[in-house]
Amino acid sequence: MKLASWNVNGLRAAVKKGFWDVVRNLDADILGLQETRAAAPPEPPEDFSSYRWYWNAGDRKGYAGVAVLTRAEPLQVSYGIGREEFDEEGRVITLEYPYYYVVNAYFPNAGRGLPRLGYKLAFNQAITGYLEGLRTRKGVVLMGDLNVAHREIDIARPKQNVKNAGFTPEERAWIDAFLKKGWIDTFRHLHPDETGAYTWWSYRFNARARNIGWRIDYIIISEDLLPHLKDAYIYYDAYASDHVPVVAVLDV
Repeated sequence: MKLASWNVNGLRAAVKKGFWDVVRNLDADILGLQETRAAAPPEPPEDFSSYRWYWNAGDRKGYAGVAVLTRAEPLQVSYGIGREEFDEEGRVITLEYPYYYVVNAYFPNAGRGLPRLGYKLAFNQAITGYLEGLRTRKGVVLMGDLNVAHREIDIARPKQNVKNAGFTPEERAWIDAFLKKGWIDTFRHLHPDETGAYTWWSYRFNARARNIGWRIDYIIISEDLLPHLKDAYIYYDAYASDHVPVVAVLDV
């Protein structure tokens, strides 16, 4: 099973920039999308007839939103985590499969000047409880834009960003504690020392060409699924967004 996750930074815009070509080349069984910012999914090309959309747009028009494009039919699908203050923003979709849950999530951005840091940390704690509850039943795959770079190796300029959204001590402390509960960052598990491996670059200052980026997009698995992890990588050949997809392959 090939799983992929991609923040598309506005799906309508991404479609105009080659979204379907990227999806075709990824050839994922399950593709989680974040920051769709659209009320409904676009019509897929004819050769995508095996895929089905699951969609959570949230209440605010043109903001946040997640979706899953999958050809692996789920047993059931649920939306949100049962907390209205987070669910109204359309941040989570959960698909249940026979051996695991797939949770596609778009974590809040703390914002320039950190006005939403408290909201984000509250979301982090709420989704942690949600994920821990799921894994009492079966394995869990968490995919999405977590809006945090875990360690200094995951960001091009760590010292300049220590007080900025996505690299604050509070956000990094959360992901550190979360992983220590028995969750596996699939990319970093298989590529522990790889530097310059980023998934997002600012559109400003020619950042992508200079590889001044952040690794803030993840596929994380519960530790019981680790024996089934066969590959994990960043798919760099995508230019329809300021993020690129991340991929994990499981043999279940």
